[in-house]
Amino acid sequence: MPPIGQDVPLGEGECIEELLEGDLRIIQNKSLYRFTSDAVLLSRFARGKKKDIVADFCAGSGIVGLHFYALNPHIQSVTLFEMQPALSEMSARSVRLNGLTGFTAVCCRVQDIGKEYDEHFSLILCNPPYETGGFQKEEYHKAVCRKELTITLREAVSVAAKKLRFGGRLAISNRADRLAEVLYIMKECGLEPKRVQLVRGREGAKPYLLLAEGVKGAKPGTELLPDIVNVKN
Repeated sequence: MPPIGQDVPLGEGECIEELLEGDLRIIQNKSLYRFTSDAVLLSRFARGKKKDIVADFCAGSGIVGLHFYALNPHIQSVTLFEMQPALSEMSARSVRLNGLTGFTAVCCRVQDIGKEYDEHFSLILCNPPYETGGFQKEEYHKAVCRKELTITLREAVSVAAKKLRFGGRLAISNRADRLAEVLYIMKECGLEPKRVQLVRGREGAKPYLLLAEGVKGAKPGTELLPDIVNVKN
C-alpha cells in the first residue's frame, strides 16, 4: 500500500478509513456526505464477472466502486460518475492512494454521461438518492445525496439502460417501500428484474432497504433471495 505523500494530500476535515476488504482505504470528509452501510450491502449484492467493465453511478466518495473492486479484483475497470466536484476529486485521490489502475473518476451528472459510453458497460452499480420531496434544512451538498433533487429513480435507470451492453446488469439499491416502483421502471426501460433482496434492521422488523438486479434483454423470471439482517450500531 502506498503511503500518504505529496501526490495524495489530505484536505481539511479529511481522514483515511479502512475498507476492511482487500487492504484498501478510502478518503472521507466529515463535512461532506459520508457513505452508509447501504453502499457496502450493494457492493456485496452485485456479482462480478471476469473482465467486467463497471460504472458506479452517483458514486459519491467512490465507496461502492472501490468496495466492489476489493471483492472482485478480476474485473477490468471501474468508472466513477459523481456530479459534486469535491466528492469526485476526493474519490480520484482515493484511487491514487490505493495505487489502483483501471479506475477513472468522471465529474458529471448521470444524465450528462457522454454518448461514448453508450452500450459500453457490462455492469452498472447505482446507490442513488432514495427520498422524494423537497429540500428543507439539510445542507444542500448533503441533501442531494439523500433526496431526488438532481436525479430521479427513473432517470438513473433510463440512463443505465442506454449505457449497458446487451446482457449487461444494473445493480441498484433503494428504499424497500419503493420495490414496485423500482421493478416497474426497470421493466419499462428494458431491464428485466432477475434478483431481488430485502434488508431488515433486525429479525422480525419490516425491510428498510431493497437490492435489485436487472439484466438488459433478459427473459422474465425473478429470483427472490433470502432477506439480510443488517444490525445498525
